[in-house]
Amino acid sequence: MGKVILTGDRPTGKLHLGHYVGSLKRRVELQNSGEYDKIFIMVADTQALTDNADNPEKIRQNILEVALDYLSCGLDPAKSTLFIQSQVPELTELTMYYMNLVTVSRLQRNPTVKSEIQMRNFEASIPVGFFTYPISQASDITAFRATTVPAGEDQMPMVEQTREIVHKFNSVYGETLVMPNILLPDNQACLRLPGTDGKAKMSKSLGNCIYLSDDPEDVRKKVMSMYTDPEHIRVQDPGKIEGNTVFTYLDAFCRPEYFAEFWPEYANLDEVKEHYQRGGLGDVKVKKFLNNVLQAELEPIRARRKEYEKDIPAVYEILKKGSEVARAEAAETLHDVRAAMKINYFEDAELIASQASKYGK
Repeated sequence: MGKVILTGDRPTGKLHLGHYVGSLKRRVELQNSGEYDKIFIMVADTQALTDNADNPEKIRQNILEVALDYLSCGLDPAKSTLFIQSQVPELTELTMYYMNLVTVSRLQRNPTVKSEIQMRNFEASIPVGFFTYPISQASDITAFRATTVPAGEDQMPMVEQTREIVHKFNSVYGETLVMPNILLPDNQACLRLPGTDGKAKMSKSLGNCIYLSDDPEDVRKKVMSMYTDPEHIRVQDPGKIEGNTVFTYLDAFCRPEYFAEFWPEYANLDEVKEHYQRGGLGDVKVKKFLNNVLQAELEPIRARRKEYEKDIPAVYEILKKGSEVARAEAAETLHDVRAAMKINYFEDAELIASQASKYGK
């Protein structure tokens, strides 16, 4: 069996740096590594509708934004299959079958679901589709026989839920589905990039994001307003690194060569940290360096995006062709699932023959 990747994003807005370090950058590296036989990248519009059913236009408009972000980051439709979830109806059928293998209490215990419900104030009235979206994710992963799911730390409970469903299905119906594993970022700082306000997670709904498509001035303003050490009031004051958003971003994005280019007074990030901790280094200088680092990281992405923006119909064609490829792949898995569950009635010649014999025909 080959190595297969499945991953994706909800099209509820443009993608941000949290998406980039948590998954997107790694996807491009994996795509270009040559280690994987197939790579499927999904625009999860069906899942996005579970809590945006009253605003489908929001999802409709952001499908293109996410696709542009994918392409501008370096995802290559010649190497990776980019597709739209709703255009693969086989996923919905698989979700229905998997629902019979999961209890309500198990979904309620899913930490990601619990936190998402709390964040959206759904405690009193949870849409059923939203409540069951871990099962939908299991359908997405298994439909493409994914062995690997590159994702951030917050998605660990979701992949674990998929693994439980795979185990249960294979135990009941026989070995049919492939057991996936999560692939976390190898940089600890990338596991969950905080928002610019220091909140635990960068989130579109919290308004604390730096978007991949932000222009240079927007990036600069957001960096200069970042949360740092609130007790580092004067330049000479010792500063704290832990919980300091600026240093978390530097841990995630800084490369050795950036010092020679942007801040030759220091040889590496450890020297900057040591100076900041003992006092004598102001937040403004560190933020200016971070701004230079982020601009250098984002400039190639912005340039590629401008090129793709020149031919939007071509971007939709990439998604259309990718969705056709994805649907054919999912159909093969669904065929195997139906056979394992013995609901492939019209293909089961043995069933038809035995029934005919039973009734003497």
